[in-house]
Amino acid sequence: MMKQRISLNVNGASKDVLVEPYQTLVEVLRDTIGLTGTKHGCGRGNCGTCTVLMDGKAVNSCLLLAVDAVGHAIVTIEGLAQDGRLHPIQEAFITHGAIQCGFCTPGLIITAKALLDENPNPTEEEVRAAISGNLCRCTGYNKITKAILTASRRATTK
Repeated sequence: MMKQRISLNVNGASKDVLVEPYQTLVEVLRDTIGLTGTKHGCGRGNCGTCTVLMDGKAVNSCLLLAVDAVGHAIVTIEGLAQDGRLHPIQEAFITHGAIQCGFCTPGLIITAKALLDENPNPTEEEVRAAISGNLCRCTGYNKITKAILTASRRATTK
């Protein structure tokens, strides 16, 4: 198969890359563009470690071909911090100890961002439902849930 040149909108910047037609978005983000915050986990869309935003919606980048992301706005964990300041969700994860090994953290934070953009004041049950596709083997989900609820309160009080 022949490589093809595509242009991806990643974290607000255009990235021109040469890809194989079968390469997934997570592979291109990590291996070609160098954004290693997005993790490659199961490769089957079951663990959520590869979650990115595509046009504001959380998607598993291991299930999406990079060529299918052309024309869409992609946001990775690296795109959340602005002007050297962490996003409130990132700050809340740190404050609540919702990070241990950190492997699942980028996907969970991106999933939380999609949730809070759609529903700025979710209930605990809505948070738990939203993150149900993200596996964490270290922290459990109580600290993660508290962090997301804290971030939602911060956003609604600003």
